[in-house]
Amino acid sequence: MDHEKVNILLVDDQPAKLLAYEVILKDLGENLVIASSGREALEVLLKTEIAVILVDVCMPELDGFELAAMIREHPRFQKTAMIFISAIQVSDIDRLRGYEMGAVDYVPVPVVPEVLRAKIKVFAELYRKTRELERLNHELEDRVRARTAELESSTAKLRESEQRRSMAIAAGKMGSWDWDWISGDWMWDEGQYRIFGVGPEGFEVNPANVQALLHPDDVDQLRKAIAEFNKGTRAYETEFRIVRPDGEVRWCVGTAAATVDESGRVVRVSGVTVDITERKRAEERQNLLAREVDHRAKNALALAQSIVRLTRADEVKAYVNAVEGRINALARVHTILSLSSWQGAELSRLIDEELAPYSLGDQIRLAGPEVQLLPATAQTLALALHELFTNSAKYGALSTRSGRLAIDWQVENELLTLNWEESGGPLVMTPKSRGFGTRSLLASIESQLGGQAQFDWRAEGLLCRLEVPLTRKMATTTPGKFDTAGSAELQRASG
Repeated sequence: MDHEKVNILLVDDQPAKLLAYEVILKDLGENLVIASSGREALEVLLKTEIAVILVDVCMPELDGFELAAMIREHPRFQKTAMIFISAIQVSDIDRLRGYEMGAVDYVPVPVVPEVLRAKIKVFAELYRKTRELERLNHELEDRVRARTAELESSTAKLRESEQRRSMAIAAGKMGSWDWDWISGDWMWDEGQYRIFGVGPEGFEVNPANVQALLHPDDVDQLRKAIAEFNKGTRAYETEFRIVRPDGEVRWCVGTAAATVDESGRVVRVSGVTVDITERKRAEERQNLLAREVDHRAKNALALAQSIVRLTRADEVKAYVNAVEGRINALARVHTILSLSSWQGAELSRLIDEELAPYSLGDQIRLAGPEVQLLPATAQTLALALHELFTNSAKYGALSTRSGRLAIDWQVENELLTLNWEESGGPLVMTPKSRGFGTRSLLASIESQLGGQAQFDWRAEGLLCRLEVPLTRKMATTTPGKFDTAGSAELQRASG
């Protein structure tokens, strides 16, 4: 290899998974260091320079989140890249928790070798380049110090030139300028012209033209800076906006320093300008994300509160099981929505998630097109399906091996119609009262979504039809033999 190898720490309590990671990453040509527990990983970090840490979220004694928190507390590892591997679907809250602990990425199980190699390669290369940059910076600092020592005997003009050059370098060469306080002459470098969106061939640098490019609300910043230097201030820094000739508004931060003569009078002001527009936009996106997370968390807590408050049961165990089942259904749909960045969820995916705990084989038949649901619709429909599956598994067709369930759906004029047909199970009788399941199903489908939940209590099995508008418009249906007014749970409501 033509580059210096870096150390990659693999942390997992399962030897088989560690071996798999080694096989996947060996072609990168880096040094792979193994740790079978969080405590062993900490010991390795104290003895070895690590570029990237690949850590399993779920480990005994010390899990991935706790390990990440302990690593971040050590000053040496404040910027060490950590990638979490999770064999379970994590929620938005868990993702944010991981990022707060210092994770730079998540890798779900099963691991895709090409994806894992690519992620590790990026952070290993970033670490290598960072170290190289640090070495170059040290060399540059040594050279600057040596050069400064040589120039101490030079003329004042050479010292001023060196000062301007050093400031431009310190600012990342984004843009530098110089203003002769006595003659009024200005000097801009290429970066300064680029930031302001003008060119030296068509723009004359003078106070009037510069002021014309400042945002009207920030013009006073220039006047304030001049006043401060007249009062004896030697350095000034501020954020301001500019309006380019094409109308684009950019955010900048400007730093200026004054040079004085022997009498203390200002003779020159030099400075640098850095475009911070992307940083400002990132801050706005972060604030928006925080508000969105807060909104979704409040909605989820409100649903959970309703579940806990309205659930009824004759004994504690039944109550706990009912509440856990409904909250788990809510968690499953949240996982599906998080994978789509809360853009929506497929109806078939919701049904598959509710089917997963039962392993009923050929007892269930599904038929219908792919339907993309809005987030709010997906949450409501997931809870409704959970109630239907739970009651069927307890008292209906899915409670016996001879029972059968057919689910089909279609969409017409933005109206989703889902038919639920049970057969071959215990004899069905129309229930006399409604439990939480039916009440929540009717309220959510009819009140929240503007649809209908219709039941036909046939002796051979329940027939249910859910009509859900895919937009906010109220569904219009013609009642047939279905009983919407007397809908209730199966024979013995689960509470």
